[in-house]
Amino acid sequence: MFFRKKTFLLILLAFILFLLLFMLKVKGYMVDFEVNYEAGKRLSLGETLYRVEDGHYMFKYLPASSILYLPLSYLPLDAAKAIWYFLVLFCCFSLVYLSYRILPSREIKSIYVIVIPPLILAKFYLREIHLGQINALVTKILLLMIWIHVSEKKSNPSKKEIFAGLCWGLGTALKPYALIFFPYFIVKKKWKCLLSGIGLLLIALLAPSLFYGFRGNMLVIKEWASSLSQSTPSLITAQDNISILAFFTKWTGNQNISLVLSGFVIVFLASLVLFLVLKGKEISHAAVLECSVLLILIPLISPLGWDYTLLISVLGLMIIINNFFRYTKLWRGVLIVNFCIISLTFYDIMGRELYAAFMSWSVITINFLIIIGYLTYIRVRKIC
Repeated sequence: MFFRKKTFLLILLAFILFLLLFMLKVKGYMVDFEVNYEAGKRLSLGETLYRVEDGHYMFKYLPASSILYLPLSYLPLDAAKAIWYFLVLFCCFSLVYLSYRILPSREIKSIYVIVIPPLILAKFYLREIHLGQINALVTKILLLMIWIHVSEKKSNPSKKEIFAGLCWGLGTALKPYALIFFPYFIVKKKWKCLLSGIGLLLIALLAPSLFYGFRGNMLVIKEWASSLSQSTPSLITAQDNISILAFFTKWTGNQNISLVLSGFVIVFLASLVLFLVLKGKEISHAAVLECSVLLILIPLISPLGWDYTLLISVLGLMIIINNFFRYTKLWRGVLIVNFCIISLTFYDIMGRELYAAFMSWSVITINFLIIIGYLTYIRVRKIC
């Protein structure tokens, strides 16, 4: 009884603390959520989601994504913000829990595995909450997909594949970057995953027809594709864009050269993933490391890979921390420096000018390519 009361008090204190944080610091921001909240309102009225006059704050997701915000759009903005804030907060904590559970049970798991990755990625979590973004929710869905896929519980393998596929389909409907798993499922011959995921995605794509009609829905999807193609080029060199394309564009200043160079790098990374899959054929739970690499690649290969999307890398960081002493002293030192650069380079410490220069050099892009290198080493050594 004493422990129950203590747990209840801790939860209550945490709730009060986060509520105060929302009231004093977050409530006046969450600009990305406001965009999505407005999209939910427009959906309910059967209005177009994509308007040129919205400028930078144009809704950028598939029409299906606006359905998620539909119930919240009937609430006052502040109330909707509070609900979304606590949902994102819950998802952020869930990412750590799910990643920990996904690690193979035979692997040694220390307290550092839980503590260090969130500290390294803290600035990305805070930015996600500050903007009211959706990446934490989508990442949670994709981690659920991985968890179901590698679960050791005795259950029907076919059902596991189907449920994993449904998670993938839902994640893709909310943010198309989850399509990165499409070729992976083909290589792994996870046909039931593919079929169930594609089936759910098609249902999600057709769902806005309830508000627009079938033809109207097709027009809105075309508007989405058009608005995305028009807005993307102007955002390639944005300060917070850490994609490989943005990296080369910032360094060369030439978009054509950048397209060629980034194309070569992306082909190399795709080949690397294939190498990891082939190398892991005899390793149990090989999918854990492979999927962790694919998650890290999402913001790197997406043309608009915003830095806060890197919170998606929590599983990969856990694998590395869990195998920290498998690396030599030299490479452990390099890894620590890499982690310090990721975690300590933010505006409040560096100041406006130095932080702007740091982001314009796309150093973070290099940091996470290095992390992929460390994960590759673990696979080459057939540790995980």
